Amino acid sequence: MITKDEVEINVNNIRLNGILQIPEGAQGIVLFAHGSGSSRFSVRNQHVANILHTTKIATLLFDLLTPDEEAIDEITRQHRFNIELLASRLIAATDWLASQSTTQYLSVGYFGASTGAAAALQAAAQKQDIVKAVVSRGGRPDLAGAALAQVKAPTLLIVGGNDEPVIEMNEDAMRKMQCIKKLEIVLGATHLFEEPGTLDEAANLAKEWFTFYLRI
Repeated sequence: MITKDEVEINVNNIRLNGILQIPEGAQGIVLFAHGSGSSRFSVRNQHVANILHTTKIATLLFDLLTPDEEAIDEITRQHRFNIELLASRLIAATDWLASQSTTQYLSVGYFGASTGAAAALQAAAQKQDIVKAVVSRGGRPDLAGAALAQVKAPTLLIVGGNDEPVIEMNEDAMRKMQCIKKLEIVLGATHLFEEPGTLDEAANLAKEWFTFYLRI
């Protein structure tokens, strides 16, 4: 059984909408940091979340931007690369979970896609005592900058085998990280993991990583 709730997270007088799902017996929770132009309704991240639920991992998919910010970003793209802003929203959601009776005792992990991966790593660097694991799918960890060296949480970087520029960006980022780290290449996958079976492979890699490092 999985409980599913529409939630609102208040951050500096703005409200971010989210979907909180908690399987019965959950001991860990993964917050999703979406990529460019994406939201809590991301089909790919919802698919990954459903696979995590099979191993009793709770999930929070939420909007990193307000509807007004999204509208501006569609034109200017000014917010999707504002990693500090996105990371601050992720930290606020983490703090919100710690204040809720249903989630405050769950081990915390982050799952980031595209620019959301950089936000996840910056937030993890600031929440070293809270965040136990990070997974990036098709991410831009290089955009996390100096925060890479401060991340303590074991981090898995998943990249499509046909996404060559992003592979190099991930390799460069890994060299700056001091934590437990691993790069997994999903053969035949492009940046969005749209090829048959590739998203499932990435989701199962994430599930194994979170299951181990969240100690579930």
